[in-house]
Amino acid sequence: MASEAKQTDIKMNADSLYQEETFTDRRVGTIQRLTPVTSSGNRDDTRPVIFLGQTQILTPAGALPLSFEVDADSLEGAIEKFGDGAKGAVSEAMERLEEMRREAASSIIVPGSNPPPSAGGSPPGGGIKLS
Repeated sequence: MASEAKQTDIKMNADSLYQEETFTDRRVGTIQRLTPVTSSGNRDDTRPVIFLGQTQILTPAGALPLSFEVDADSLEGAIEKFGDGAKGAVSEAMERLEEMRREAASSIIVPGSNPPPSAGGSPPGGGIKLS
C-alpha cells in the first residue's frame, strides 16, 4: 500500500481553491463559508460561495458528527436555513443507520442452516458469523 501512495500523484487543483471561514454560536454547531479564490488568493467571482453546516447528535454510542450543505447566498441566509439543513442531515443519518442495522441483521447466519459459501471459509469452530 505504501508503494501505491508513492506512485500516486498528489497535487492540489489550483482551479478549485477556497478560503475557509468558520462561524459558531458555541452551542448548536458551526457554519463554514467557503469563498472561491484564485491561486494568487484573490476572490474568484466566477464561482459561488458555498456554505456548509456542521453539528452533532448524541447517540447511545457517543456523538455522531453531521455535515451538510446549506443552500444560501449569504451568511445571514445560512444562519436562517441551518436548522432545516441539520434536520435533513439527522433524518438522512437515521435512515442510513437503520439501513445498516437491517443489513447487519440480515447477514447473521443461524447455526444449523446452510450458509452460502464465502471466500474466507467458515469461521473457526463454527458459530455465528456477522458480516
